[in-house]
Amino acid sequence: MSRFYLGQRAVEVDFDDENLVANAGLALIGAFCTRIGLAGIISDKVRLGNRAGGANPAYKSLSLIHGLVAGASHIDHVDVLRAGATGSILPFHVAAPSTLGTYLRSFTFGHLRQLDSVIEAEIDRAWKLGLAPKGAEPLVIDVDSTITEVSGYHKQGAAYGYTHKLGYHPLVSVRADTGEILGVRMRKGSANTQRGIRRHLAELMARLRRLGVTQQVILRFDSGYQAEATLVELERLGASFTMAIHANARGAKEIIGAVAEDDWTSIDYTEGGEAQVAETTYKGRRLIVRRTRLSGAQAELFPHWRHFAFVTDLEGEAVELDAFHRERARVELSIRDLKENAGLAHAPSGKFIANGAWLAHAALAHNLIRHVAYLGEITPADTMVVGSSLRTRFISMPGRLVNRSGRLVLRAPARWPWAMAFTRALELLVGPSLVPV
Repeated sequence: MSRFYLGQRAVEVDFDDENLVANAGLALIGAFCTRIGLAGIISDKVRLGNRAGGANPAYKSLSLIHGLVAGASHIDHVDVLRAGATGSILPFHVAAPSTLGTYLRSFTFGHLRQLDSVIEAEIDRAWKLGLAPKGAEPLVIDVDSTITEVSGYHKQGAAYGYTHKLGYHPLVSVRADTGEILGVRMRKGSANTQRGIRRHLAELMARLRRLGVTQQVILRFDSGYQAEATLVELERLGASFTMAIHANARGAKEIIGAVAEDDWTSIDYTEGGEAQVAETTYKGRRLIVRRTRLSGAQAELFPHWRHFAFVTDLEGEAVELDAFHRERARVELSIRDLKENAGLAHAPSGKFIANGAWLAHAALAHNLIRHVAYLGEITPADTMVVGSSLRTRFISMPGRLVNRSGRLVLRAPARWPWAMAFTRALELLVGPSLVPV
């Protein structure tokens, strides 16, 4: 027992309460996992055979996922699920961190494909509950990559990439309106931005068709993916696109410089600057160009225009398409959430494939947070989920599990600011299962 002082009052600290729940809001995640039968999905799709650590994959994956939702960035952080009575509110047996480390290392590349099918099945069941793309509106997906950092120099596949940080370089495809991750692909840290992109896109489009997407699919890219082969693959797959190009790319600078002054249209821009949009063609495709420069006193210091351009096969006014393409910046919010709130800020294993499995579980955790937020009406359908806010208001809520005449009651703090929203979300998420569990 330890003691500290609040002013003149002594306060003792004792870690002895077996009924406390560290993150009572995990009940929301657990309830949703039960409703969609996630344990059954994992048991059906993840088959590791007789590999060490490969038995009972469902409770191990669920332990990882719930640990990531609770804020784990390292494998041993999952131990928070075993504190007090936390494990008693979860619909599975919580695995020990040492067990989870062995489990992650038991995966091969083929087994990663099994986890990928779990991601697809989880999305499918969430969409059937009401999150599927609506009507005839196009489904917009932003494709990007990020750096997942590592510590130490003995991480298999880790390298210094374009950011000069040691880590891996995974691909991520994000649904623009909800922030869901529709596809991930782990890559070595030395991987070029375009590495594996065409196969990733083919698998993504096949997944969307299996999920029942019939409307137009639009994919947005930054200039790191600029390649004729990628554009040809998009056309083969029947996907529309906006893809940024380097304004100084071969031939692009001359084409942009040849745009007549009368063809530029002014658009709203930040104070102290001005921007204009025009269109032309580049290698037989429609090219939208935006140029910006400072105005006012600063214009004398930096008088020249800066150019930003993208090719597209979309119809519509150039100004509208420019605004549409710039919205792809929202993908950074989802990547930030994936790293800060679903465990991808760090890759914990020394094995490359184990870190690929960690990435897949992080994607599942990320999507579960969003599905619970939208289906539980915690976040309005037209508002992007912010994982840190969800954790502060709901997941990290403390509780105490008590037995009242044989009936378990999870007691939460009085005057919890988000108590009504939590109760409503739980009522919405606990419903008839889509499948037997």
